Amino acid sequence: MKHLCPTCDIKPALERLGIKDMNHGASTGAVWLETNGEILKSTASCDNRLIAEVRQGTWDDYQFIMEKAQEAFQYWRMVPAPKRGDIVRQMGNEFRRHKEDLGRLVSYEMGKIYQEGLGEVQEMIDIADFSLGISRQLYGYTMHSERERHRMYDQYHPLGVVGVITAFNFPVAVWAWNAMLALVTGNVVLWKPSSKVPLCAVAIHNIIADVLKRNEVPEGVTNLIIGSSKHIGDNFLSDKRVPLISCTGSTAVGRRVGRIVGERLGRTLLELGGNNAIIITDKADQDMALRATVFGAVGTAGQRCTSTRRLIIHESIYDSFKEKLINAYKQIRIGCPLDPDVLVGPLIDLSAVESFKYAQELLLKEGGKILYGGEVLTGPGYESGCYVRPMLAEAEKHYQIVQEETFAPILYLMKYKTLEEAIAMHNNVPQGLSSAMFSTDMRETERFLSHEGSDCGIANINIGTSGAEIGGAFGGEKDTGGGRESGSDAWKVYMRRQTNTINFSSDLPFAQGIKFVL
Repeated sequence: MKHLCPTCDIKPALERLGIKDMNHGASTGAVWLETNGEILKSTASCDNRLIAEVRQGTWDDYQFIMEKAQEAFQYWRMVPAPKRGDIVRQMGNEFRRHKEDLGRLVSYEMGKIYQEGLGEVQEMIDIADFSLGISRQLYGYTMHSERERHRMYDQYHPLGVVGVITAFNFPVAVWAWNAMLALVTGNVVLWKPSSKVPLCAVAIHNIIADVLKRNEVPEGVTNLIIGSSKHIGDNFLSDKRVPLISCTGSTAVGRRVGRIVGERLGRTLLELGGNNAIIITDKADQDMALRATVFGAVGTAGQRCTSTRRLIIHESIYDSFKEKLINAYKQIRIGCPLDPDVLVGPLIDLSAVESFKYAQELLLKEGGKILYGGEVLTGPGYESGCYVRPMLAEAEKHYQIVQEETFAPILYLMKYKTLEEAIAMHNNVPQGLSSAMFSTDMRETERFLSHEGSDCGIANINIGTSGAEIGGAFGGEKDTGGGRESGSDAWKVYMRRQTNTINFSSDLPFAQGIKFVL
């Protein structure tokens, strides 16, 4: 397979994005701190080349940033929401201007193919546009009071400093989902990105710096701290100055975050693991189902929280659909993510490869069967050791490995007889993020979407499990954490609700008809 070395392609993009050989790891918006923490090397998983280095922030840097953020909140919360929205709109325009370069950096540093890198940046642009509209729609309800000449209503106020912890697989979009909404609702943001993709975070803060300067936004409204969890970890989570922590990561990480923040009665927005399934009925459009399954299972090399991991197929079409799937997998091109002919890039690192191999061992031990793929690729173009061939396997619903989320391109095939059985199989996992059914039968699809259907936060008909639009609230149930980001009314997560009652009479009646006379 031809291997395209991306070094010459990525260097001009890095320069335009302001990425230097050595970068500081802390920012208060348009101002970078002179950090002196440990050096973090960012290497590309596709070829193990060093991209650039970051001198990480320390706890002292965090404390300085927090002071700036608290000061900035006093100002930012009183800026009219539409004006805050306009600044977010300008950020979105900067993302548009840098879309190709930023998409290339996302692709190279994280390992997803360039088209997916561009798509991730497009999500940033879309959420900026969406947040601009939300800035004029921070509505509360007006309720009728039981007392004469009283008016009662509720309204929403910003929380303060919103902490955003993001994972490696979406190094820029998840920050934008949180930050754009947090900003228009009057909060300030402190971002702690994954140490596996620090340069994407540096690039974002370089991109928005001009917007902040033009609009004379004070230091502390948008903040960044790149630091090891041993220095900025539990102490960040336990900081009472951060009323909301939004965390995207594994279920294990989410449990820890939820416990520490919960102990101080802080708020959390948790977006955790997924174990997503597609039900393919005997009335499905199989061509559509095939395309959705392949993209859902191998896109981002299976490293999306919405990746398709289980395929539940009606017994009457199981064998024929399985053969179609194997044939499709044989056509998948694997290689450098910046090569336009490639559909699947590398896993993020060697530990991810070990998880991929361990899942296979456990599958076989439990009695499963590998239908296709599963190899770790070697040879020219695959020297990094992070490339794997996406795997198809036959499994049973009760297997331990089927109950777990393996962040790699593994798809488990299972068959069913009745719709009741299919839905039960679908729901019988600890996670509950995204789900899908392919069917042209309205009774089947409506049942899947009903109270007795999918137990996930996202349920789709005739589209796959991955690739959610920003207009809908994103998140899931059970071990997925219950959080909601992005669209619909997810903006309310970043605000505190206040109920107000105004008495415009000359009397003082009490609620519930209570009589109290002095």
